[in-house]
Amino acid sequence: MKEIDLRQAIVMRVQENSAKDLSEVIEDSIGADERALPGLGVLFEMIWQQSTELEQERMVDSLYRHLHHSEHANPSQ
Repeated sequence: MKEIDLRQAIVMRVQENSAKDLSEVIEDSIGADERALPGLGVLFEMIWQQSTELEQERMVDSLYRHLHHSEHANPSQ
């Protein structure tokens, strides 16, 4: 029996999804049970790896601004 890792399992679960389906997966995972976080992490990893340096800088800047200037900086609230 072939063993697959968590990343592979997550990718296999969503790889045939339409763009709308992927959007729904993301929306449904945000703020949901913490078990969804690894899946979001894998999806973010895929985006990060395919992003240009400029896009990565924009994502980091957006995250930084959210963490330092947002009333929602604490995700447990």
